[in-house]
Amino acid sequence: MLSMPAPTSVTKTTRAERIRHPEVESLDLATIMRTLGDPLRIQIVRLVDAEGEILCTEIYDQLGLPASTGSYHLRQLREAGVTRARAIGPKRMTSLRREDLESRFPGLVDLVVSGSGPAA
Repeated sequence: MLSMPAPTSVTKTTRAERIRHPEVESLDLATIMRTLGDPLRIQIVRLVDAEGEILCTEIYDQLGLPASTGSYHLRQLREAGVTRARAIGPKRMTSLRREDLESRFPGLVDLVVSGSGPAA
């Protein structure tokens, strides 16, 4: 059985490229939890939360990640609705969708960013 893709919003850029993000109403707790099941992604979320908004390359540098690995994990977080990316020329800024997540799943972000465990 084929499922319909979740509705998305588009962050407009000055280039032809568009960065797609799920609409707030389509954020799914199971998808978010599955995405946050990777300790590296928890580290990324905590770093982005601490910085507010951060260049993707700074995330890679601070966590010692190859660009391909960092890009993959950031895409997973964005497609799940955890983060938002915006283009500044050829660079990408990443921020946490704290308000959107809080409106759908109250307390989730605080639990993730303040939790203890291997990613802490």
